[in-house]
Amino acid sequence: MIKSFDDILQTAQERGPKTIAVAVAEDYHVLEAVWAAKQKGIADACLVGDQEKICSIAQEIGMDIQQFEIIHEAETIEAAKKAVHRVATGKAQVLMKGLLQTADIMKAVLDREAGLRGSSILSHVAVFEVDGFERLFYVTDAAMNIAPTVEDKVKILKNCVGLANALDNQEPRVGVVCAVEKLNNKMEATLHAAELVERNKRGEIKGCIIGGPFALDNAISEEAARIKKITHPVAGKAEILLIPDIEAGNILYKSLSFFAKARNAGIIVGARAPIVLTSRADSKESKLNSIALGVLLACNQSEAERL
Repeated sequence: MIKSFDDILQTAQERGPKTIAVAVAEDYHVLEAVWAAKQKGIADACLVGDQEKICSIAQEIGMDIQQFEIIHEAETIEAAKKAVHRVATGKAQVLMKGLLQTADIMKAVLDREAGLRGSSILSHVAVFEVDGFERLFYVTDAAMNIAPTVEDKVKILKNCVGLANALDNQEPRVGVVCAVEKLNNKMEATLHAAELVERNKRGEIKGCIIGGPFALDNAISEEAARIKKITHPVAGKAEILLIPDIEAGNILYKSLSFFAKARNAGIIVGARAPIVLTSRADSKESKLNSIALGVLLACNQSEAERL
């Protein structure tokens, strides 16, 4: 099982490369990450955007632009459509957001005729490597679904379990995170947690072990779980942290990134191909890690299609 970003990068080198289609590629930090992924043998890339600007940035960062295909398209919306088309037609296996608004690339992704809609909802998974823990944490959903229903959470979980499987975790432990660890009729998240646990027991949600409701401490800390006398197999050992809503997810995501300085990556799952959708505030390392995640998920999806 993959337990660190060093493992992620090494495994992506072994299983890759895959081809990324970058929408509006004239972004300094995105091109830095794409160049690093190319040098490490993790990914090739098709760069869609303003060719003159792309080449100028490439020269500035010492990137050998001759190793990449460039599709010139100076108009943002058209560049997004062309990048999505490369993935939809199988010429690339991963989509990556460049210098454009998230809404613009997602509009192209969700186009009913030419997009990448899958059978599930789209959801975001942030993966963290936190000092002091010998496992990766999967935080979902911190960026896409604002106030998910319990049915949404079932789909979000299935999406996340698929990513965990791509990182060789075949039965991830899921902690349904709430403000408290007891059922409370006034706190809908705790009721959702109880229903998800029951569905997991009945075999309706497969491939994982679900526990909850948990407060964050007793989801991730065995000591905290012991003190509160919580004996569920997931207590203190959760890997997937299912968050109640986007506010809680976003706060946890940024707390781990900026307070804990945790190594991280983020990806959109649930479409027909992985979507690397990072923030402009994310580091080059985070963007490279996200590319590696996309490559591993694409490899896993390709393998599943062959079986």
